[in-house]
Amino acid sequence: MTIRILVTGGTFDKEYDMIHGKLDFEQTHVPEMLQLGRCTVSVEIRTLMMVDSLEMTDTDRELILHTCRSVPEDRILLTHGTDTMSQTAAYLAAANLPKTIVITGAMIPYKFGSSDGFFNLGAALAFLQTLPHGVYVAMNGRYYNWDNVRKNKKTGFFEEITPVNAG
Repeated sequence: MTIRILVTGGTFDKEYDMIHGKLDFEQTHVPEMLQLGRCTVSVEIRTLMMVDSLEMTDTDRELILHTCRSVPEDRILLTHGTDTMSQTAAYLAAANLPKTIVITGAMIPYKFGSSDGFFNLGAALAFLQTLPHGVYVAMNGRYYNWDNVRKNKKTGFFEEITPVNAG
């Protein structure tokens, strides 16, 4: 089983630009992360874009959907910024593709050294190998169905909109 990894940027891949004093993009860190993590899963990586998810447009989401449709793999990991991850998940879910798509990201850039991105990437790869077809978000060691997740901007964690055990 080969997993397709599609990179879109987000905090996951941001770096600090010392000259301009801001976070910016150079290239994806995913290959380095997989190597450092000693990943033995067969993957194909493709960078689609390097954008902050707040700047992602529906045209960008259409490119993501088109790519998900056209790649031969039926297991796809999408790296994505956390602010609009749920929107992209809903966009992809509406297409009802016969594939398993797991979207993950980070709250802290990988290059900062204390990033949750490394952990989220590993968890997403593991979930991707076991979940049935559908669209999911994987953050903080958990996975969520695309229609039951939100980013809690006060706590910095993802959570279920409606807890599964709620009445």
